[in-house]
Amino acid sequence: MAELLPILVACEYSDTVASAFRAFGFDAYSCDLRPTEGDPRWHIQDDVRKHLQAGRWQAMVAHPYCTFNTLAGIRWMYHPDDTALPQPDRRRHPNYPNRMRDFLEGALLFSDLMAAPVEFIAAENSKPHGLAMSVLGRPTQTVQPYDFGSPFTKGATLWLKNLPALVASHTKAQVIEQHGKIEARCHLMPPGPDREKERSRFDPAIAAAMAQQWGGHILETKAAGRTQVTVPADLFAAA
Repeated sequence: MAELLPILVACEYSDTVASAFRAFGFDAYSCDLRPTEGDPRWHIQDDVRKHLQAGRWQAMVAHPYCTFNTLAGIRWMYHPDDTALPQPDRRRHPNYPNRMRDFLEGALLFSDLMAAPVEFIAAENSKPHGLAMSVLGRPTQTVQPYDFGSPFTKGATLWLKNLPALVASHTKAQVIEQHGKIEARCHLMPPGPDREKERSRFDPAIAAAMAQQWGGHILETKAAGRTQVTVPADLFAAA
């Protein structure tokens, strides 16, 4: 795998996705404004847009800040008395007058990441509202942790460039049979200073599926164009 460039996991402090790719043999670095919870040798603490030079990364998985993109938060965008009005006629929410500005700033980051000079790109957000999709484009798919064996719900909506849609490894019934139930972990979190940070954590089961399925796709794609690149025989043996 020496001929391959490193993989970047943008806007990640937890090291969840980066460490999953490293477990499959890739050189994977995370980048975030916050310090990492993982090994700092594999983390860049900075604005990720300063590190998107052409030819630097083979692939990128990005988790741009999505508070202002999500369907759950659209009610805070507009004045509660204006819900029946056409969107252009609605006033800003009195408690959050800058939310549209914040949304557009976040959308710009999302667009910058998707336009980065990287061959394989995935961007992940929670379920977007219609305004967000009009700016970000329609996503490729939405997956749940239980699609990959984890007994939780927390939809991960994906926009993909040169990467295939993830294929589920489990059915909902199989996960319930194994674990007894599937929990909405995010909705059950109590209020507190770390609630937003904890709610944003990515599920390790989806991260492992990304590393296995997308890592295999990247290796196969590069092998088809470069005969000297070989696919490790045990890549798909691990789960």
